[in-house]
Amino acid sequence: MSITALAARPADPLPHAQAAAITARIDRLPENRHTWRLAVLISLAGMFEVYDLYQTAYVPTGLVRAGIFSEGARGLFGLPDQAAFASATFLGLFIGAIAFASVADRFGRKKIFLWALVGYSLATLAMALQSSVNGILACRLLAGIGLGVELVTIDAYLVEIVPKHMRGKAAAIMHAIAYLAIPLVALLSYLLIPVDPLGVAGWRWVVLIGAGGALAVWWLRVNLPESPRWLAQHGNIEAAEQIIREMEQRLEQDLGHKLPAPAPGIVEVSRRASLREIWQPPYRRRTLMLTAFNFFQTIGFFGFTNWLPTLLAAQGHSITKSLLYSAVIAVAYPLWPLLWGFTVAERYERKWQIVVASGATAVLGLIFAMLTAPSLLIACGTLIVGANTLMSYAYHPYQAELYPTEMRARAVGFVYSFSRLSTVFTSFMIAFLLKEFGAPGVFVFISFSMCVVMGSIGFYGPLTRGRSLEEITR
Repeated sequence: MSITALAARPADPLPHAQAAAITARIDRLPENRHTWRLAVLISLAGMFEVYDLYQTAYVPTGLVRAGIFSEGARGLFGLPDQAAFASATFLGLFIGAIAFASVADRFGRKKIFLWALVGYSLATLAMALQSSVNGILACRLLAGIGLGVELVTIDAYLVEIVPKHMRGKAAAIMHAIAYLAIPLVALLSYLLIPVDPLGVAGWRWVVLIGAGGALAVWWLRVNLPESPRWLAQHGNIEAAEQIIREMEQRLEQDLGHKLPAPAPGIVEVSRRASLREIWQPPYRRRTLMLTAFNFFQTIGFFGFTNWLPTLLAAQGHSITKSLLYSAVIAVAYPLWPLLWGFTVAERYERKWQIVVASGATAVLGLIFAMLTAPSLLIACGTLIVGANTLMSYAYHPYQAELYPTEMRARAVGFVYSFSRLSTVFTSFMIAFLLKEFGAPGVFVFISFSMCVVMGSIGFYGPLTRGRSLEEITR
């Protein structure tokens, strides 16, 4: 038979049917401790990623204290060095998400998940040893690339490994666990940055602690399986079968009876996809919607989170008090997703959760800008954290649900990269607005951005709750 004839033959339906059966078996699993164990393991690794990412809000204060960063508007482009620090971080995130996200589609979720963790941990370790602005920014750029790959891979990994009726709740609980790193980095910054333990600058201690993620890799690699959906999509039916069979056997032992037969699955054709397919129906509309959403949502989320100590200082509070208030507000980060996970996660459509959260952030941000009393600032800041975490936990699985397995990581990487590209520029825009118009100018900017988020998702976002990934993406 000629090569042309071979190329023209239709794909073998048997592996496709087997792959569909595997995804149907995943989606019919009831909520169970074994699936939760996998979600928690992913979340624990995510703690290191969150810790590293949220250093952006606190470490620059220590760099100013150490004399490495300039204070006030004497840095790059006449703006604070914090803006350059944040921009280097998010430029790296942009490069990692748009240029390297496809490696998770090609080489597997687990492998890239672990190696990205090693990469940004080593870059963070190198940053702790730097004493120049350029050296710190270069290391921060490299760490950002690893973080960009990691964030995209986590989204794809989680939605593929849990049943359809658990995706929202699992994402919320994952955020609750990973966000434990936010009060941790805030507390450590408050305790360490104003002093120099053992004669070493406090900011270096904060960074070094976060670099411990690489040490967790060898433990995680033994306990985490590959995504069965990814294995089946790449023709490795036997390995996918083994992972699902082990999950089923453990669950049947716990239940004391056999699991019900799965419903017929939707066949998802095994093939290599290219990035240009995200611009073809039915994905073109989703890609445009998520591109606009990601560009503006990060302004609301990171505009508040990364600049909170600076915004408080701009309202007349000392550096020490700003760090203290920020640490108190940061305690709410892991608590809110826990609340959302047990209340709204699987009860309401994720698109409407995003819309409501964005609107709340727009209103609360304007209120925050007018407050001066510490108790009211903390209360309002805590509510903003609640709105931001509702949006964050909802959109991470939401955007991963909208693309098929063969292109999920690269498609999410593409749209997600615009949130990172946005922050590269908005870091300088926020610094400019803060300098010229104070905290109120920053929050007007944030509120406008959240209105764009509400419109993009509210008008164009499809429904996903309770639907299989294959049903959503066909």
